[in-house]
Amino acid sequence: MNFLAKSVNIARTCIASSIQGSQSSLTKFYGSNYVQGSILNAARICMNTTLQGISQIRPCSILWKLHKAGPRKKVKRRKNPLDGNPFMKGIVLKTVIKKPKKPNSANRKCVIVRLSNGKEMTAYVPGIGHNLQEHNIVLCRVGRLQDTPGVKIKCVRGKYDLPHVIKST
Repeated sequence: MNFLAKSVNIARTCIASSIQGSQSSLTKFYGSNYVQGSILNAARICMNTTLQGISQIRPCSILWKLHKAGPRKKVKRRKNPLDGNPFMKGIVLKTVIKKPKKPNSANRKCVIVRLSNGKEMTAYVPGIGHNLQEHNIVLCRVGRLQDTPGVKIKCVRGKYDLPHVIKST
């Protein structure tokens, strides 16, 4: 039973018995013989028992904290690797060849890029063939490779030091 309802029931019993003047019912309820049936003494005893009932509930218990705070909200991580920008300029640090995940087998041509915000990320170079070297400048856009882990951005062909794909006729 809720402690508030319990204290209300005790107060109701105390007041009813004090109005009737029945000392024996108060004595058996509280175990004290000094109650004379006065309303003030009965109210004082009722308040003491109510405070004892409240003090039995631990205010720092885990269930109480969960009740007061409510459910925890999950913090969603930002999935955009370029901090909300659609494009970002970067400098090529190194060219690497990445291996894709299981069913795919072709090697992916990638570059490690230091972006203008200071992050170093792996960027995919789309198309057939490229001439990127260290210290080249590329424009990167958001777009991950589904089959290659860790590659979340792509280089834009035809901008800065990365030329368009040469058509073979």
